[in-house]
Amino acid sequence: MSGPSTDTAVVAPAAAASRPARRSRLRPRVDGHPLEPYLYLLPHAVLFLVFVVYPVGFAIYVSLHRWNILSDQQPFVGAEFYTRLLTPGTPQFTFFWKTMGNTALFTVITTPLLIVCALGLALLLHRPIPGRSFFRAVFFLPTILSVSVMGLLWKWMFENRTGLINVLLDMLPFTEPVAFLTTIGLAWVPIIVGTVWWTVGFNMVLYSAALAAIPQAYYEAAAIDGAGAWAKFRYVTWPQLNPVTLFATVTTTIASFQLFGQPHVMTAGGPLRTTQSVMMFITEEAFTRFQFSSAAAMSLMFGALLLVVTGFQFRLTLRDLGRGRA
Repeated sequence: MSGPSTDTAVVAPAAAASRPARRSRLRPRVDGHPLEPYLYLLPHAVLFLVFVVYPVGFAIYVSLHRWNILSDQQPFVGAEFYTRLLTPGTPQFTFFWKTMGNTALFTVITTPLLIVCALGLALLLHRPIPGRSFFRAVFFLPTILSVSVMGLLWKWMFENRTGLINVLLDMLPFTEPVAFLTTIGLAWVPIIVGTVWWTVGFNMVLYSAALAAIPQAYYEAAAIDGAGAWAKFRYVTWPQLNPVTLFATVTTTIASFQLFGQPHVMTAGGPLRTTQSVMMFITEEAFTRFQFSSAAAMSLMFGALLLVVTGFQFRLTLRDLGRGRA
């Protein structure tokens, strides 16, 4: 009986030695304990449970009971407070949907303004002009102000008698001062102008970073094909900015729906609640009339509507992104 050949004896250890190396290339090596990744996720999970899951769950519980902080008895009322929000004629229905309309109007006006103005500023400051960094700082600095400071500043600017805007209108021929803060419709002017001035710098920085990341070779190829300035923007710049536009649109919409500080400081929701946002009304319901269950139901319904709007916006914009890539 003959033993294994010399070639087989040499090849077998070599194959055995190469097998672990091949397995190590296919499977990432884990040096630590298998539970180590979960320990990194644990702090965020704890914060998420404490500050998101628990408040939402407690709000649902409060909205289903007639909550009274001075009593130990919290009777269960089911969907009574949700029914009031959907029943025409009740005070909750009237003022909740009126303030929701005010908030939607503000969002519809400011979101396109904050996208278009930010993109225009970014395109202007993308050119090699003197003092470009200075102007970027000038447009971005208002974003670091608190809403109280911004609100007081623009309230003083649009004061009915002593505001700078009315002083200038009084000096010009054929014009006269306008009571911006107490006139229905015009009271939105200082709120919208102040909000655009306050937040346009953030979107401008996003667009500036996206413009700087577009390869110059794309523009050179477009120039060789005879494309003009508008064609370069339409077929090169705008498609490359689509992801930033999606992010800016969603975040701006969510921030606009959370309108509270600007009308609270400038107009206090007036005149006749025409500038009162839904967040202001929910706060008034909870901490002025102490109707915590009603306020909780309004908050949850408002959150659900916001999720629907954001989801629709994501779906619509992602579909456009898919078309652009196709």
